[in-house]
Amino acid sequence: MKLGIYLNAQHPAGDDPARRFGETIEQARLIRRLGFDSIWGGEHHVTPGFHYFPLLPMLQRLASEVEGMWVGTNLVLLPLHNPVELAEVGAFLDVVTGGRFMLGVGLGYRTEEFAVFKVPMAERVSRLAEGVEIISRLWTEDRVTHHGRHWQLDDVGIHPRPLQQPRPPILVGSQVSAGIARAARIADGWLVVPVPTVDEFAAEAAAFAAARTAAGLPPSRHICRLLEVVCAPDEETAIRRAAPFLLEKYSAYLSWGLAGVTIDPAAKPEDQLRRLAKDRFALGSPAQVIEALLAQHKAGVTHATMRVSWPGMRQDDILAGIELLGREVLPEVRRRALL
Repeated sequence: MKLGIYLNAQHPAGDDPARRFGETIEQARLIRRLGFDSIWGGEHHVTPGFHYFPLLPMLQRLASEVEGMWVGTNLVLLPLHNPVELAEVGAFLDVVTGGRFMLGVGLGYRTEEFAVFKVPMAERVSRLAEGVEIISRLWTEDRVTHHGRHWQLDDVGIHPRPLQQPRPPILVGSQVSAGIARAARIADGWLVVPVPTVDEFAAEAAAFAAARTAAGLPPSRHICRLLEVVCAPDEETAIRRAAPFLLEKYSAYLSWGLAGVTIDPAAKPEDQLRRLAKDRFALGSPAQVIEALLAQHKAGVTHATMRVSWPGMRQDDILAGIELLGREVLPEVRRRALL
């Protein structure tokens, strides 16, 4: 199992963006120094109360700080983008990372984003499937002619093409049965959100594998799960550091319409986090985090995308968590995941 870090790009609206991005660069440098496998970022737009760094420009800037590491998107809201532009930017990212770029895409679910981009939400599934096809072809063919529902291309090619052969992996995120089956058919891998419990995820992973078999495709090497990970000297410290910020993030998710979790506002934040994290997140001491990550690996995760910070969290606490993960968790998980 590969272990990567998801870099938080969302910050409270009152925060200084220059300071917060400077902190992101500091985090990326530490992540590389400690030997993690990858960095990742996500995409959202028009988020009330927060600012959100644009995903692809952010990764282009950070790529120079993490030479030798994989860089992935978890995820790009593909229906909101022109697939030709994504193919060009993705190819460039593959070049600047030395052939270590992974493109993760998804449908999106916030009506505000579709309204701003003037894309009907009813078209999001067909736009995603058509976009994946176009990007894949532009990455592997000299000239592409495509006449689809949303895009018309006549003898189009992009340059430079990606370094990876035949192309960078394309991963599709979904958490519903139809979407998981679609990801299995049209993509190289699957992106999973943190919401399902370990057992729920294991069942979904089995369904993903069965759908690939039914489509005549080999097993995927890219089962990439976004995980909330809080590592501290002990469980109490981990909960105290993360609770206010992680819970605010999930409150925002709920306000955006994300299903699958509930939060009791009357409960203490620490108790809320314990309930939310049970059988889902990797939270606590290094020993507890190691066991939680290995449970995810046993359930089917091949690449853990660990989110270790949330909007408003202090930089000192973020760096301390990354340091502990790199020094004590990373080598032990690698050792035991290979047994």
